Amino acid sequence: MENYHEKLKRKMDEYVHLVYALTRKFLKEELYGVTSQLRRASLSIILNYVEGYARGRDKVHKNFLEISYGSLKESKYLLHFSLVEKYIAKDEYEQAINLAEDIGAMLWGVIRNLKHEA
Repeated sequence: MENYHEKLKRKMDEYVHLVYALTRKFLKEELYGVTSQLRRASLSIILNYVEGYARGRDKVHKNFLEISYGSLKESKYLLHFSLVEKYIAKDEYEQAINLAEDIGAMLWGVIRNLKHEA
């Protein structure tokens, strides 16, 4: 059975792959703009989570989780920007945002638990 950490990592992995799939359709002129920024932000979510999880000390772990959460917020804004600019369709936006909301709730729960333990 999948534990909380594995479930959160799986959702983050699904999210970054979805972002990459969506951004493949962006205008070529956005390759070094929104495309690059959205991809980096979405990758940063899982990379900081994984690195933070690998750290032994709670304060360091929490710092990486907060960076991960910040990257999630950044990617959510970039998705909204992409919707307004018509780079993605409303249904694509909703799919990505729903997954981002799930990740955010789970990630915030981990951060909150670390704050209570500190």
